[in-house]
Amino acid sequence: MVKLDTKTNCLWYNKPADNWNEALPIGNGRLGGMVFGHVSNEKIQLNEDSVWYGGPRDRINPDALSNVNRVRELLADGNLKEAEELAKWSMSGVPKSQRHYEPLGEIKMDFNELNEYKHYSRVLDLDTAIVNTSFVTDNISHQREVFTSYPDQVMVMRLTAAEQQPISFQASLDRGNTRNLDTTEQLSSSSILMSGETGGKDGIAFTAVLKVIAEEGDVNTLGNQICVNQASAVTILLTAATSYRFEKPKEQCLHTISCAARKGFNDLRKTHIEDYQSLFQRVELTISEPSTVGEELPTDERLKQLQQGEEDLGLIDTYFHFGRYLMIASSRPNSLPATLQGIWNDLMLPPWDSKYTININAQMNYWPAEVCHLSECHMPLLTHIEKMKESGRVTAKKMYNCRGFTAHHNTDIWGDTAPQDIYPPASYWPMGAAWLCLHLWEHYQYTTDVTYLEQAYETMKEAALFFVDFLMENKDGYLITTPSVSPENTYILPDGERGRLCEAPSMDSQIIHALFSNCIKASDILAVDKAFSQQLSDLKDKLPPIQIGKHGQIKEWLEDYDEAEPGHRHISHLFALHPGNQISPITTPALTKAAEVTLKRRLMHGGGHTGWSRAWIINMWARLHQSEAAYDNVVELLKSSTLPNLFDNHPPFQIDGNFGGTAGIIEMIVQSQNDEIHLLPAIPKAWKNGYVKGIKARGGYELEFEWKQHQIQYVNIAAVQTGTVCIRVDAPVKVDNQLVIQQADNVYEVVVEADQTSHISFNTVSKM
Repeated sequence: MVKLDTKTNCLWYNKPADNWNEALPIGNGRLGGMVFGHVSNEKIQLNEDSVWYGGPRDRINPDALSNVNRVRELLADGNLKEAEELAKWSMSGVPKSQRHYEPLGEIKMDFNELNEYKHYSRVLDLDTAIVNTSFVTDNISHQREVFTSYPDQVMVMRLTAAEQQPISFQASLDRGNTRNLDTTEQLSSSSILMSGETGGKDGIAFTAVLKVIAEEGDVNTLGNQICVNQASAVTILLTAATSYRFEKPKEQCLHTISCAARKGFNDLRKTHIEDYQSLFQRVELTISEPSTVGEELPTDERLKQLQQGEEDLGLIDTYFHFGRYLMIASSRPNSLPATLQGIWNDLMLPPWDSKYTININAQMNYWPAEVCHLSECHMPLLTHIEKMKESGRVTAKKMYNCRGFTAHHNTDIWGDTAPQDIYPPASYWPMGAAWLCLHLWEHYQYTTDVTYLEQAYETMKEAALFFVDFLMENKDGYLITTPSVSPENTYILPDGERGRLCEAPSMDSQIIHALFSNCIKASDILAVDKAFSQQLSDLKDKLPPIQIGKHGQIKEWLEDYDEAEPGHRHISHLFALHPGNQISPITTPALTKAAEVTLKRRLMHGGGHTGWSRAWIINMWARLHQSEAAYDNVVELLKSSTLPNLFDNHPPFQIDGNFGGTAGIIEMIVQSQNDEIHLLPAIPKAWKNGYVKGIKARGGYELEFEWKQHQIQYVNIAAVQTGTVCIRVDAPVKVDNQLVIQQADNVYEVVVEADQTSHISFNTVSKM
């Protein structure tokens, strides 16, 4: 049995997984698995990130351009039903749906002699990214390690027993109940191959190879099984490849397996851990006391105790680090971006197609990437935006006769940008590319990489150019988006009529304001496009401002409509609070109060009922500096929207809640929007002591600091360039450091030098 070290970041369980939501995830960005940990009938469900149904298509409705102005006229005249009906049939994609993600298959292993067992333990070690299953049967200890290596692009499983007791089993590779499988093939006495094509026009061909390396004993193939008899130890290797990346997937698999087999288990394990830890060990965070109650309990039992009202700060620590683990496991350079389910999906037709929903969910997946020092993991999304640009140019031209590029509320493996579904509350929203392009600027802000910005600027510019053409001036002189929606809400007119399609929902103007602002800043940094920059500045001034409505709330639409669902899961009109930065307690007190009213109204009417929505609410309360409200929602996320394996529960499983929750926890500890670093902006009473190291801040800064009794003790700032940085702390402190000049109450300007770490100590001032 594995001896648990309570200081180790891990998820652990004292029984096998009864279902997929209890299995443990492993992955290397491209190749993923869900480990069930069964003793006699082990199963690992498999995914490869490019196994998607069908090929690229042009789905743009041929009647969109000839009807879009009529839709606008109908909206302007208040003919909502007629506008929506026309949009449904003239603007929807044909066919209506993009491509969907599919599972690769599963490994099944039958250990016929292992029925009775004791001392069971199933552990996901977040420090090594290895799942370890151990148990005792017939007084013999067994151990099974599983990991997925990024450097070697293989899944590796190691089976051992005490005193080299014999191990016997049969292993098979299959796709389960699907007909999209062309062949299973014996490659040798110790290797089998599975291959097929996902279906649809230009469907993606895939191949997976399973190889067993036994020490002593016998190995042979029988049908689609590999049979191992009386081995003293066994290493199992699996890899997969598809025609999305490789002209010859089978040959690629054989090459990958051959290279991995030559290395041997010990080298594979060592290389895997070194690679993974080079990312994971960049950041440390502790907000719990060493004596936190419950750390010896299995993770699912700790979760149950928290759901029953027990406090468990250590579980919040674990949840944060699990989010970083999932980021590394589901999004690495040369992989596709993390989908709604990361890379883990066991259904042939999964919820929402397990693709990219880009009216919040795909963006939320990457909120923790930069601040958690995982810029490399952000790259798959940033690369995918470039892929979308080609399709988005066609969509902009064919649907709206606009320059630049656009996307609606979904995209897929091929970068499809045409509207998804025939669903008026969401489908006809042309802001997806604009929001995604804000991530390009975020990456620059955290890295200050000007060479990268030169490339990213051209994409940002094209996204902005679309709105130069798309925006229309209304009767009040505002430049507005039309047609559009406030995702995915419905409004009510005074006469009771309900509408979804609208003019100028608040979120649109807030996103465009951010996009134009970023382009203007980038233009200045790069000293290019001064005329275009000025044009954007002029247009930005004519966007509708953020307005306060009749309830004291931020208005969700240009008109002060009532919501059909006051507790709606989307809180799109607070984009300017988070992830935007137009609303701040420091600079916009009136809007801040209205944002608080907005959140309270949503929650009062049942908001936060989906995991990702609750995660967004954490970030918003943190931006409002409402410590206890943010903490209450962290606890509620764990209590109401977290599965036994700590996956987020929409329901069903969606990974965005994990990533949004991880981002929200760090947002409570440090913020860096609006040209200053704010330490402990939303620390609740329960988090009285803590330590963080390796967290990034905008401006390219890396931070280490500690707090005791809610007071900052010191901060170390590592800078990539020489200059000054503003530090804000909320408690009165004295600073004795020649590098620091107090600028205002609790705000300090710190002189930093490139490639050096500046240390600032804080001494609490007693309140009189």
